[in-house]
Amino acid sequence: MAYIQYLNIDGEDLPLPVSYDVELSDIEADTSGDTEAGTRQRDVLRSGVTNIPVSFQVTPKWLKKLSMMRRRPKLTVRYFDTETLEMKETKMYMEGFKSSLEKDTSYKGLWKVSFTLKEF
Repeated sequence: MAYIQYLNIDGEDLPLPVSYDVELSDIEADTSGDTEAGTRQRDVLRSGVTNIPVSFQVTPKWLKKLSMMRRRPKLTVRYFDTETLEMKETKMYMEGFKSSLEKDTSYKGLWKVSFTLKEF
């Protein structure tokens, strides 16, 4: 059985994630807010900005690769878009990188890694 390739960062296919969410949000201007009449006014600058919280169980080799990716200021990310069910490419950065030892093994452990990819 073939799995869907959910994430590719800078040309490298990432392992199958444990969790994968695609969140879409809007960026509003400072002029948005409640009016004197009590109604809500939204001045949307960008609609559908993508955030992808994701987590993996990885080997030490992948822990090192993901840690190196975290240091890059801009990433080219191909991700599985849950709206269109197709791959989409955009520029993103990594935020909230967290790694923890899941299980101690003779090969330096099995690691749980989580982070959020945020679209520029």
